[in-house]
Amino acid sequence: MDKKPSHFTRMMEKYPRYMKAHEDLGKAVKESGPLDEVTLNLVQLAAAVAAGSEGAVHSHTRRARGLGVSEEAICHAILACTSTVGFPAVSAALSWVGHPSEEED
Repeated sequence: MDKKPSHFTRMMEKYPRYMKAHEDLGKAVKESGPLDEVTLNLVQLAAAVAAGSEGAVHSHTRRARGLGVSEEAICHAILACTSTVGFPAVSAALSWVGHPSEEED
């Protein structure tokens, strides 16, 4: 799995109680329903795309990769957002995750 961004690491150091509460909320969400970890992460990735949050797209992409999700599935989850959030948001999110790759040009 990719290294966490330095900003995130600094927040963990400066605000440990806050970050622990954030982590605990994530655990509570996972335990609150029947979705498996991969599905839940792809839902969160789609929400990050809809919110236009580059940092969250990077975070959930890292997590998805760490869970063994294929690049094809990650891109498919992002593409699935098109009718809801529009082409520009999807295009931006694909660029944030590095797809389509430079070799495809």
